[in-house]
Amino acid sequence: MEYRSVKGYTGAAQLGFLFVFLGVGFICAGMVQALIGFKMVPAGTSFEQLPDAMLKAMKDPKYVSYARLSQVLGTFFLMCIPAVICSWIAYGRNKFWLGFNRYINPYQLMIGFLIIFTANIMASSLDEVSRAAISHFPSLNTTAKQLEDVYNEQVLAISNLQSWPEFFMALAIMAFFPALFEELFFRGTVQQLFVRWWKRPLIAIIVTSLLFSLIHGSIYLFISRAILGFVLGLMFYTTKNIWVNVIAHFLNNALALVQLFSMSRSKHAVDVNNIDPKLEWWFGIIAVFALFFLFRFLQRYSVQNVYRINAKEQLLIAETNAYPFAHKETNDLGNQQTNA
Repeated sequence: MEYRSVKGYTGAAQLGFLFVFLGVGFICAGMVQALIGFKMVPAGTSFEQLPDAMLKAMKDPKYVSYARLSQVLGTFFLMCIPAVICSWIAYGRNKFWLGFNRYINPYQLMIGFLIIFTANIMASSLDEVSRAAISHFPSLNTTAKQLEDVYNEQVLAISNLQSWPEFFMALAIMAFFPALFEELFFRGTVQQLFVRWWKRPLIAIIVTSLLFSLIHGSIYLFISRAILGFVLGLMFYTTKNIWVNVIAHFLNNALALVQLFSMSRSKHAVDVNNIDPKLEWWFGIIAVFALFFLFRFLQRYSVQNVYRINAKEQLLIAETNAYPFAHKETNDLGNQQTNA
């Protein structure tokens, strides 16, 4: 039987809503960032000159607060708003449908952090391999380098942290909110839609991880970020609690921010390329085995919580008493999760 949400919308309809609100979010994000940009650039700057003028202004320490505000608001409109509105349309205003619930324990949080830390080791071990492979394609390599330079300039512009108050503010703006908005969109919305619609969790996680990597706009790090996205997707599928993902993602961002803060306060120039350690390929193999056992532990400490989440999900569907076939689809997903 065709999958439908508790409000009766098919998977295709929900994906259509998501595309529409993504477009609206993109426009709103662009407008907000343009308004902030005009606050930073000299009077008389044309709209065509705005991107270059904004990038130049962001390097000025006196405008760094505007730059950080532009980043977080852009992510808010592009990811958070579409995810929330689509969930409201398809399931109602209960935040449970986005993965927010109280069924969580400290072991899940601790193992979740260890998983994302280990996944970073595995991903970092592939960086040099990816760069070496791309170097054999000159035009692609040129584009990859240009994208990397733009990204590094943007990171340097908003990570000029000279004081502890700036650091704690950056923890919220550059580490927590991006983690929250990205997990809300990719895992809480996109992945859940694909899992329920396709009934192929592994494929849903892979597709979502590729989209997660694609939106970051890096060719050199595409495989590395896809791996991190896959690990985050598997983590969410195992726990069914978005908070485990958000906190693990936040801690991952925070570690990078600590390194940038340390560089900013030292006499050495800040270099984004020095954030991730350069590791040999065999570190990745060790990390794969470590991840296997970490996910086994995560599953063990998540079983009871997943059971409660599935029961809560079925109760909410039963309360609607409108689309009994949706109950069957969710029950099937619940059985898959419990048996995973």
